[in-house]
Amino acid sequence: MTTSRRHSNSRRDSRRKNNKRVMAASLVRCSNCGAMRISHRVCSECGYYNGKPVVAKKVKEKQTAK
Repeated sequence: MTTSRRHSNSRRDSRRKNNKRVMAASLVRCSNCGAMRISHRVCSECGYYNGKPVVAKKVKEKQTAK
């Protein structure tokens, strides 16, 4: 009698593929400026995190026409 051949386990493959899905980022409103940002990250608009300034944002100066 021969031994059974090795077959691929489709259930095991599908379980492995389920962990590769892309999750949507959870967005919250910034308490300082009200812009949408990723939770637990510094706001890209104002540079605040947890009500404190963390990143100093550069202010663009308007150039006057000469």
